[in-house]
Amino acid sequence: MDRILITGLRELGVHGVLPEEKLRPQPFEVDVELTVDLIAAGESDDLDDTVDYGAVCEAISRVVSSERYDLIERLATRIAEVCAVDSRVKGTKVTVRKLHPPVRAMVDHVAVSVER
Repeated sequence: MDRILITGLRELGVHGVLPEEKLRPQPFEVDVELTVDLIAAGESDDLDDTVDYGAVCEAISRVVSSERYDLIERLATRIAEVCAVDSRVKGTKVTVRKLHPPVRAMVDHVAVSVER
């Protein structure tokens, strides 16, 4: 099976458990891997024969920026649900990174990955 990869999509969103995380948007980064059969698109060179990654990016951005969740686990699951709306998507892997996590340790980010 083939794959469509979307890497490093950044969007501001209000997700988190702590009170201060519920007040202001913070940056999130999302990677998505869609399992899709790309044979027809590879032969036809027609957008109708593939999953429109532009539309997928818009849907992901909308989820991150307009929906609110306590856990990034739920955010990643919701993104996977949105990616699977197109029946040609046979599987998804979603990684969500919280770029400025509220932890005392010095970390680049915290992340979760889900596969569906």
